[in-house]
Amino acid sequence: MKHPLSLAATLLACVLALAACKDKVDKPAGTAELPARTTPVSIETIASEARGFTVGSPMSARTIYVFFDPQCPHCAALWNEAKPLKAQAKFVWIPVGLLNPSSTPQGAAILSAPDPVVAMDAHEASMRSKSGGISATGDLDALKKAVELNTKLLDRYQFNSVPTIIGKHADTGALVIKEGALPTAELAGAFGLKPPG
Repeated sequence: MKHPLSLAATLLACVLALAACKDKVDKPAGTAELPARTTPVSIETIASEARGFTVGSPMSARTIYVFFDPQCPHCAALWNEAKPLKAQAKFVWIPVGLLNPSSTPQGAAILSAPDPVVAMDAHEASMRSKSGGISATGDLDALKKAVELNTKLLDRYQFNSVPTIIGKHADTGALVIKEGALPTAELAGAFGLKPPG
Protein backbone atom coordinates (compact mmCIF):
# COMPACT_ATOMS: atom_id res chain seq x y z
CA MET A 1 0.00 0.00 0.00
CA LYS A 2 1.28 3.46 -0.88
CA HIS A 3 2.06 5.93 1.85
CA PRO A 4 -0.82 8.48 2.18
CA LEU A 5 1.51 11.44 1.54
CA SER A 6 2.89 9.78 -1.57
CA LEU A 7 -0.62 9.14 -2.82
CA ALA A 8 -1.64 12.74 -2.09
CA ALA A 9 1.44 14.09 -3.90
CA THR A 10 0.69 11.90 -6.93
CA LEU A 11 -2.94 13.04 -6.96
CA LEU A 12 -1.92 16.71 -6.69
CA ALA A 13 0.55 16.30 -9.57
CA CYS A 14 -2.19 14.78 -11.73
CA VAL A 15 -4.62 17.61 -10.96
CA LEU A 16 -2.01 20.26 -11.74
CA ALA A 17 -1.05 18.54 -14.96
CA LEU A 18 -4.67 18.59 -16.10
CA ALA A 19 -5.31 22.25 -15.27
CA ALA A 20 -4.27 23.62 -18.67
CA CYS A 21 -3.35 22.63 -22.20
CA LYS A 22 0.21 23.38 -23.20
CA ASP A 23 1.71 24.02 -26.60
CA LYS A 24 5.21 22.95 -25.64
CA VAL A 25 6.62 19.81 -24.07
CA ASP A 26 7.59 20.34 -20.45
CA LYS A 27 11.30 20.62 -19.76
CA PRO A 28 12.91 17.68 -17.99
CA ALA A 29 13.34 17.99 -14.24
CA GLY A 30 16.39 19.98 -13.25
CA THR A 31 16.38 22.33 -16.23
CA ALA A 32 16.25 26.08 -15.86
CA GLU A 33 12.95 27.90 -15.48
CA LEU A 34 11.69 30.11 -18.28
CA PRO A 35 13.22 33.58 -18.16
CA ALA A 36 11.19 36.40 -16.67
CA ARG A 37 8.57 37.86 -19.01
CA THR A 38 10.43 40.26 -21.30
CA THR A 39 7.25 42.01 -22.42
CA PRO A 40 5.08 43.24 -19.54
CA VAL A 41 1.46 42.17 -19.86
CA SER A 42 -0.67 45.11 -20.97
CA ILE A 43 -4.45 44.98 -20.82
CA GLU A 44 -4.54 48.01 -23.10
CA THR A 45 -2.48 46.16 -25.74
CA ILE A 46 -4.67 43.09 -25.48
CA ALA A 47 -7.79 45.26 -25.82
CA SER A 48 -6.46 47.01 -28.92
CA GLU A 49 -4.68 44.13 -30.71
CA ALA A 50 -6.63 40.96 -29.91
CA ARG A 51 -9.69 39.85 -31.83
CA GLY A 52 -12.31 38.07 -29.77
CA PHE A 53 -15.97 38.00 -28.88
CA THR A 54 -17.76 39.28 -25.80
CA VAL A 55 -19.82 37.29 -23.33
CA GLY A 56 -21.60 38.93 -20.45
CA SER A 57 -22.43 42.49 -19.60
CA PRO A 58 -21.19 44.62 -22.55
CA MET A 59 -21.34 47.83 -20.49
CA SER A 60 -19.48 46.37 -17.50
CA ALA A 61 -16.47 48.28 -16.21
CA ARG A 62 -14.88 44.90 -15.48
CA THR A 63 -13.34 43.22 -18.51
CA ILE A 64 -11.67 39.83 -18.27
CA TYR A 65 -9.73 38.51 -21.29
CA VAL A 66 -9.53 34.77 -21.94
CA PHE A 67 -7.07 33.33 -24.48
CA PHE A 68 -8.44 29.92 -25.48
CA ASP A 69 -7.82 27.19 -28.03
CA PRO A 70 -10.98 25.65 -29.52
CA GLN A 71 -9.44 22.18 -29.15
CA CYS A 72 -8.59 22.62 -25.44
CA PRO A 73 -10.77 20.67 -22.98
CA HIS A 74 -9.67 22.94 -20.12
CA CYS A 75 -10.84 25.96 -22.10
CA ALA A 76 -14.21 24.23 -22.49
CA ALA A 77 -14.37 23.72 -18.73
CA LEU A 78 -13.59 27.40 -18.14
CA TRP A 79 -16.24 28.41 -20.71
CA ASN A 80 -18.85 26.69 -18.53
CA GLU A 81 -17.40 27.85 -15.20
CA ALA A 82 -17.38 31.51 -16.31
CA LYS A 83 -21.06 31.56 -17.36
CA PRO A 84 -22.46 32.21 -13.85
CA LEU A 85 -20.26 35.34 -13.63
CA LYS A 86 -21.32 36.96 -16.90
CA ALA A 87 -23.70 39.40 -15.18
CA GLN A 88 -20.78 40.86 -13.21
CA ALA A 89 -18.14 41.19 -15.92
CA LYS A 90 -17.54 41.33 -19.63
CA PHE A 91 -15.51 38.30 -20.71
CA VAL A 92 -13.67 38.68 -24.01
CA TRP A 93 -12.85 35.25 -25.42
CA ILE A 94 -9.80 35.38 -27.71
CA PRO A 95 -9.19 32.30 -29.89
CA VAL A 96 -5.64 31.11 -30.53
CA GLY A 97 -4.21 28.22 -32.53
CA LEU A 98 -1.82 26.22 -30.35
CA LEU A 99 -2.86 22.62 -30.07
CA ASN A 100 -3.49 21.22 -33.55
CA PRO A 101 -4.30 22.18 -37.15
CA SER A 102 -8.05 22.43 -36.39
CA SER A 103 -7.55 25.15 -33.77
CA THR A 104 -7.03 28.18 -36.03
CA PRO A 105 -9.86 27.46 -38.52
CA GLN A 106 -12.28 26.65 -35.71
CA GLY A 107 -11.34 29.87 -33.91
CA ALA A 108 -11.98 31.76 -37.16
CA ALA A 109 -15.33 29.99 -37.61
CA ILE A 110 -16.43 31.00 -34.11
CA LEU A 111 -15.42 34.62 -34.76
CA SER A 112 -17.26 34.64 -38.11
CA ALA A 113 -20.55 33.41 -36.66
CA PRO A 114 -23.50 35.83 -36.50
CA ASP A 115 -23.60 35.01 -32.77
CA PRO A 116 -20.19 33.74 -31.57
CA VAL A 117 -21.65 32.74 -28.18
CA VAL A 118 -24.12 30.36 -29.87
CA ALA A 119 -21.30 29.08 -32.11
CA MET A 120 -19.06 28.48 -29.08
CA ASP A 121 -21.84 26.59 -27.28
CA ALA A 122 -22.39 24.44 -30.40
CA HIS A 123 -18.65 23.89 -30.71
CA GLU A 124 -18.31 22.80 -27.09
CA ALA A 125 -21.31 20.45 -27.42
CA SER A 126 -19.66 18.90 -30.48
CA MET A 127 -16.37 18.52 -28.60
CA ARG A 128 -18.12 16.83 -25.64
CA SER A 129 -19.77 14.36 -28.01
CA LYS A 130 -16.34 13.58 -29.51
CA SER A 131 -17.39 15.00 -32.90
CA GLY A 132 -14.34 17.27 -33.19
CA GLY A 133 -15.99 20.66 -32.94
CA ILE A 134 -17.63 22.94 -35.48
CA SER A 135 -16.64 22.91 -39.13
CA ALA A 136 -14.80 25.85 -40.58
CA THR A 137 -16.53 26.70 -43.86
CA GLY A 138 -16.47 29.66 -46.19
CA ASP A 139 -13.80 32.27 -46.75
CA LEU A 140 -12.18 32.63 -43.36
CA ASP A 141 -8.71 33.79 -44.43
CA ALA A 142 -8.93 37.21 -42.75
CA LEU A 143 -10.21 35.70 -39.52
CA LYS A 144 -7.59 32.93 -39.61
CA LYS A 145 -4.99 35.72 -39.75
CA ALA A 146 -6.69 37.35 -36.75
CA VAL A 147 -6.41 34.06 -34.81
CA GLU A 148 -2.75 33.79 -35.83
CA LEU A 149 -2.16 37.35 -34.55
CA ASN A 150 -3.92 36.42 -31.29
CA THR A 151 -1.53 33.46 -30.98
CA LYS A 152 1.48 35.74 -31.55
CA LEU A 153 0.17 38.09 -28.86
CA LEU A 154 -0.11 35.17 -26.44
CA ASP A 155 3.45 34.15 -27.35
CA ARG A 156 4.73 37.71 -26.93
CA TYR A 157 3.74 37.54 -23.27
CA GLN A 158 5.40 34.11 -22.95
CA PHE A 159 2.30 32.31 -21.73
CA ASN A 160 2.74 28.57 -22.06
CA SER A 161 -0.79 27.24 -21.80
CA VAL A 162 -4.45 27.87 -22.41
CA PRO A 163 -6.72 29.03 -21.07
CA THR A 164 -4.91 32.16 -19.97
CA ILE A 165 -7.11 34.63 -18.10
CA ILE A 166 -6.14 38.29 -17.67
CA GLY A 167 -7.95 41.16 -16.01
CA LYS A 168 -7.92 43.57 -13.11
CA HIS A 169 -9.16 42.75 -9.63
CA ALA A 170 -12.50 44.51 -9.10
CA ASP A 171 -11.56 45.88 -5.66
CA THR A 172 -7.82 46.49 -5.82
CA GLY A 173 -7.29 47.18 -9.53
CA ALA A 174 -4.27 44.86 -9.44
CA LEU A 175 -3.42 42.96 -12.62
CA VAL A 176 -4.49 39.32 -12.31
CA ILE A 177 -3.12 36.59 -14.59
CA LYS A 178 -4.23 32.97 -14.28
CA GLU A 179 -3.24 30.06 -16.50
CA GLY A 180 -5.53 27.04 -16.51
CA ALA A 181 -9.20 26.38 -15.86
CA LEU A 182 -10.66 27.58 -12.58
CA PRO A 183 -13.89 26.59 -10.83
CA THR A 184 -16.50 29.37 -10.73
CA ALA A 185 -15.89 30.35 -7.09
CA GLU A 186 -12.10 30.48 -7.57
CA LEU A 187 -12.48 32.50 -10.78
CA ALA A 188 -14.77 34.93 -8.97
CA GLY A 189 -12.34 35.27 -6.07
CA ALA A 190 -9.32 35.81 -8.30
CA PHE A 191 -10.96 38.80 -10.01
CA GLY A 192 -12.89 40.20 -7.03
CA LEU A 193 -16.32 39.12 -8.26
CA LYS A 194 -19.10 37.75 -6.07
CA PRO A 195 -19.41 33.97 -6.14
CA PRO A 196 -22.83 32.92 -7.43
CA GLY A 197 -25.36 31.50 -5.09
